[in-house]
Amino acid sequence: MADIEPISFERLPAHIAIIMDGNGRWAEKRHLPRMAGHRAGTENLRNIIKACVEFGVKYLTVYAFSTENWKRPQDEIDGLMRILADVLEKEIEELHQQGVCLRHIGRLEKLDPKIQEKINSAIKLTKNNDQLFMNIAWNYGGRDEIIYAVHQIIEQQIEPKQINEETFSDFLYTHQSPDPDLVIRTSGEMRTSNFLLWQSAYSEWYFTPVLWPDFGREELMEAIFDFGNRERRFGGRKNKDSDKSYAG
Repeated sequence: MADIEPISFERLPAHIAIIMDGNGRWAEKRHLPRMAGHRAGTENLRNIIKACVEFGVKYLTVYAFSTENWKRPQDEIDGLMRILADVLEKEIEELHQQGVCLRHIGRLEKLDPKIQEKINSAIKLTKNNDQLFMNIAWNYGGRDEIIYAVHQIIEQQIEPKQINEETFSDFLYTHQSPDPDLVIRTSGEMRTSNFLLWQSAYSEWYFTPVLWPDFGREELMEAIFDFGNRERRFGGRKNKDSDKSYAG
């Protein structure tokens, strides 16, 4: 890989979200079971967390298990649940020591009660950490999240005229985090896959052919460097006579 220029922290995204795609293909290329790919992907997440802490990224959201993933073969679902349980048992103390504040986004109620307990315990243990705020999207779907927010607004009997973008965002799972500046998808697929549909409206997207278990520190640095070279307009356009952007 070519040398990458040093990252300017003035251009560092505060919030990075990642669709961790390609675990199965990584395993197939090596004639390994799919679960070997998922475990390799879990190992790699440890490296990305360390890199985010090193670079100074404050928020990280990872797409771990979608609402659509329940359609996969039962043995693969069971394996993914075992991996989650293992991570919560074996990795949480190290994450805690690194200053990671763990948060869950998605619906917990469909998960095994024992796993729910482990997730809640991990959240409670790390709640006062502030080195990196990490959202794990498990049993998460962007459309489901929007429906959930609508239900909450109706239940709280908020008047229609009081509802705006800020109000709506307060009812999303990610209400404690800013919208992602950069969304990364590995493995070469170029679709959003029901991930952070509301929050990523003005995010910069970065697609890479690298499979998730191979997407390491250098690849993350390259994605951040690419982000730093983009001009973010948020729906406006740049005035030719100045550096300011205006709507239109």
